[in-house]
Parts: sequence; structure tokens; C-alpha cells
Amino acid sequence: MRNNLDCPVDFVKVNENRVRLVATMVLTLAFICSITANWLIPAFLFIDFALRAFNLNTYSPLAIIAGMIIKLFDIKNKPVDRAPKRFAAFIGLGFMAMILLSLFGGFTTIAKVLLIIIMVFAALESLAGFCAGCYVYTYLKRLGLTK
Repeated sequence: MRNNLDCPVDFVKVNENRVRLVATMVLTLAFICSITANWLIPAFLFIDFALRAFNLNTYSPLAIIAGMIIKLFDIKNKPVDRAPKRFAAFIGLGFMAMILLSLFGGFTTIAKVLLIIIMVFAALESLAGFCAGCYVYTYLKRLGLTK
């Protein structure tokens, strides 16, 4: 499957280490939300995913914090294409919308299942540098749901 992936590409490079730090923070916040079921956390994540999905990273609180950590610990730049990460942010945005709606509707179990899915993807990115965005994009493209 790896050789048959059709990843989105925009030829703009971002720092993979920064992306992985953001994923670590998403993982942490999603975990806290899965325990507390506090709607403020997915609301915050919804806004942050939206900012990153729409190329407004300079305003994303998680991206700003990750950038500060990168500078503080002098973590090297590891360039990677931005498009798969941006696509993943759009998917995260959709998940956060569904989580918020589930929490507001009193469907806590559904919200927690969706949070577990987000945590799995965030853990894969943060711990292994594995972005599932290319896999999801490939399947959606084969179904004719993306360009």
C-alpha cells in the first residue's frame, strides 16, 4: 500500500518536529477531554485545527507553543511537505465538530469513541512520525471524493 499512496502535495515545507509536538499536545488534550468530557477542550481544538487547516498557523496556539519548544530546546528542522498535514488538520476539524455536537447532544459515549480515534492518529504522528492523512486521502480519492 505504501507505494500506491497518493498524498496531497503543495511543495511547501514545514518542520516535522513541530508537527509532531503539536500532535503530542492534541493527544494530551484529547486524553484529558476523554476523562472530563469538558466541551471547552474540543472547542479549543476545533479552533486550532481550523487555523492550521486554513494555513493560519501563525495564529494557532498549539503551533505557537510547539515553535517556542523548538526554539527553547534548539530542535533541528526536519522538512516535510505541508499538504498531508493540512489535510489531516481538516479531518481533525471534522472530528472536533462531531465531538462537540456529541457532547452538546448528551452523546458522551460517541464523543469518547471519536476522541479515541483522534488519540490514535495523534499518537501515530507524535510517537512514530506516521501521518495517516495520505492513507485517508488515497482512499477518498479512489472513492472519487477528492481531486
